Amino acid sequence: MSFIDRNEAGERLATALAGYRGTDAVVLALPRGGVEVGLPVARALGLPLDLLLVRKIGVPFQPEVAMGAIVDGDKPEVVRNEDVIRYAGVSDKDFDAACRKQLEEIERRRGIYLKGREPVPVGGRTAIIVDDGVATGATLKAALKGLAAKNPRHIVVAMPVIPASLIPELEELAEKVICLEDLGPIGAVGAHYRYFPQLEDADVVACLDAAAKPTVAKPAEEGPPPA
Repeated sequence: MSFIDRNEAGERLATALAGYRGTDAVVLALPRGGVEVGLPVARALGLPLDLLLVRKIGVPFQPEVAMGAIVDGDKPEVVRNEDVIRYAGVSDKDFDAACRKQLEEIERRRGIYLKGREPVPVGGRTAIIVDDGVATGATLKAALKGLAAKNPRHIVVAMPVIPASLIPELEELAEKVICLEDLGPIGAVGAHYRYFPQLEDADVVACLDAAAKPTVAKPAEEGPPPA
């Protein structure tokens, strides 16, 4: 257990991202867990915090196994994990049904999380994607492809935990990948945290409210300069 909780993981990421302090970058968190990590990053670096709404598409009879993912946008981006789809014997009809279900959840979350909030523009800016960790990468890859359509100047992936074997694939979709720790052999992100509760919608809203309050960028240790 390398991190006390998501807040501490975010503070440590902020140190690694110190080179972006005071720039025009924007922190984009994947809800729900990524928002608790993104808040201390945004506040420490004096950057705005926004959401990147993306959902894993699970195998119908084993929802925790990702057969794809979908990310919000004017034209939602769908990423298919063809190996899993083929191995699980999932038909196109079943995949599309699961996809529609997750798109409905994205719509529900947008209505709760972003009601009355102006989106932070990312075009021409550095977008820093933050989550509490990555296991398979299917959801994150969808997020990266969907984000590319918004034309950011640079994309940075910043995660407390990522499988080392996945980093080369992510580097094909982002200019920089920052990882604090390799995912252990157990393969569970939560195993790297001492305190890792499930978050509720209210927790996400509270983090967004906190991020909207005026703050002064805190001094941070020197980190690598922005790309």
